[in-house]
Amino acid sequence: MEVRQLQHFVAVAESGHFTHAAEALNISQSGLSASIQALEKSLSTPVFERTTRSVVLTAAGRALLGPARRILAEVTAAEIALAAIRDAETGRLALGVVQTFTAVDLPATIARLHAGHPGIQVLLREAPTSDLLGAVDNGDLDLAFVALDATPLPTGLAGLRDYPETLVLVVGAGHVLSGRTTVRITDLAEESFVEFAAGLGLQTVVAALFRDAGVRRRIAFRTSQMDQALSLVEHGLGVAVVPAPVARRSGLHSVGLRPISGAAPPTRRLALVGRTAVPTNPAARAFLNLLPAA
Repeated sequence: MEVRQLQHFVAVAESGHFTHAAEALNISQSGLSASIQALEKSLSTPVFERTTRSVVLTAAGRALLGPARRILAEVTAAEIALAAIRDAETGRLALGVVQTFTAVDLPATIARLHAGHPGIQVLLREAPTSDLLGAVDNGDLDLAFVALDATPLPTGLAGLRDYPETLVLVVGAGHVLSGRTTVRITDLAEESFVEFAAGLGLQTVVAALFRDAGVRRRIAFRTSQMDQALSLVEHGLGVAVVPAPVARRSGLHSVGLRPISGAAPPTRRLALVGRTAVPTNPAARAFLNLLPAA
């Protein structure tokens, strides 16, 4: 049996007349009769007794009426729920982000999403890039802000936005380099380093930067918390290479780090990724529309 047939059956049962039901449904009486006949054929039993004056439910028709009404009510509820999700009136956005991501003001952007779509629930997960990419791929996350320098974008995922970030050296206020405007990597051979080691993104980019310059770092501290890394630098226990936005927020003295004098500063590549170029989740599309175009 089909939903359309159940709609026709309930309309006839409630009106007690094919002509009146056909008018209410805005279909021809012959079309309505054909639909009811098809229903009776699929059930292998008649649902109406047809007389010249009226239509009466058979025992099978009476047994079917209650379940048919419930099925139609559930179908209507499903249609309403799906329409709300389609129009981003409700739904859920599962969003991932690496710890050091600062290219987008996420709290402000989520607040704007909430203002325009208060029924959308946002779940925010912070994790290393490799974990986030896996979660997007398997459907646990809709979108994720990740670092792609150390981990190439896997086949099957789509890059939706790119956010290159300049890397700089941060030092404490009394450090010998605090008065410099630029510094070459070769100037750092004797320095103690504080390494931010939360996943492979920033850590791998910085390691490659020094490896390519032929400079061996002396790592004194490793931490998975950026605030702790910056605090160690502030107390003069080492220097660190971090994204420029992180350095600006820290209040520490930062100097531009360049591989060689006059060369462009090193960068890391951050990106927003999803499973498709246009997210199928309306909540994800609404969030994406709040971000500047790539």
